[in-house]
Amino acid sequence: MSPIAVPVNPPTYSIACMPADGIGPEVISAGVEVLKTLANASGDFSLEFEDYDWSSETYKQTGRYIPEGGLESLKKHDAILFGAVGAPDVPDHISLWGLRLAICQPLQQYANVRPTKIFRGTQSPLRNANTGDLDWVIVRENSEGEYAGHGGRSHIGQAWETATEVSIFTRHAVERIIRFAFEVAQKRPRKQLTVVTKSNAQRNGMVLWDEVAAELSKEFPDVTMDKMLVDAMTCRMVLKPESLDTIVATNLHADILSDLAAALAGSIGIAPTSNLDPTRTNPSMFEPIHGSAFDITGQGIANPVATFWTAAEMLSWLGEEAAAQRLLTCVESVCERGVVTRDLGGTANTKEVTEAVCEEIRSSFKKPKQVS
Repeated sequence: MSPIAVPVNPPTYSIACMPADGIGPEVISAGVEVLKTLANASGDFSLEFEDYDWSSETYKQTGRYIPEGGLESLKKHDAILFGAVGAPDVPDHISLWGLRLAICQPLQQYANVRPTKIFRGTQSPLRNANTGDLDWVIVRENSEGEYAGHGGRSHIGQAWETATEVSIFTRHAVERIIRFAFEVAQKRPRKQLTVVTKSNAQRNGMVLWDEVAAELSKEFPDVTMDKMLVDAMTCRMVLKPESLDTIVATNLHADILSDLAAALAGSIGIAPTSNLDPTRTNPSMFEPIHGSAFDITGQGIANPVATFWTAAEMLSWLGEEAAAQRLLTCVESVCERGVVTRDLGGTANTKEVTEAVCEEIRSSFKKPKQVS
């Protein structure tokens, strides 16, 4: 007698939803709508969202971004979907350290991963770059380095006022991020890693990076590693984008290079970010990198594509790779049809792009499967 098949309940993932500031609420609501459409159409998983109203408005009303016990509350979730932080009437160093970094560092989300590629239907400002020519993953150290928070100011208001910003590079953190980058490169078809430093001028921390990269390269003989100074790297990204694949750099250097990468791909409005705890001890946080963009807040024209790609990265991290790939394919199909916001040269608004992607998702499940 054949064994009786026991139905398996699809997994349910708990998502902390934190729109925060500026266009964050607009793009996160679009992302949630797309994710719900995908989950409902698929039936392979479900999502539960819990809203966290932590923002600059919260800070102005209460004096803090994160309430007492807030981080512990986040730990009960499988992932965090984050919008953007920053407001015109709150100094940037207060908003960044009050919310985003106040989550990333305590939750040990030490690997910041920023994929970049030229979407079908979008155009790079590089005249010779086509779809496929620019397809990178930038891995950014996310826990220390230039953003370690060490330093201070003294003699404030005097002519000899002094400010120090101390970069911290520990072998432990450098080794774990470079090892992570090698593992990312190893899983990609080209198996290529470029290590970016500024070791000719910064002869301590950056030389440590170079030495650790050289040591770890012996553990990954199938990955081709090369090394670049950060200033030369900007030239290479513009002039020879096809020569790059996976890139690893410090907190500051990768922050700058990933914004350049997004612009070279066509718009910062399509670029995603994953703040990962590779040990999976804590939930990881996923966010578009475009910031709060108060100049267009409330106009309904924000590009939601970065949030959609971010949502796909989140699904992949949760183990739903097929759903993640379907979502990204649907987003590219919509872009290819010309349904894009004005930063990509189109006329569509946030709602129109979102509706188009939702419809593309529903339609993708109605298409007959190809028989090989």
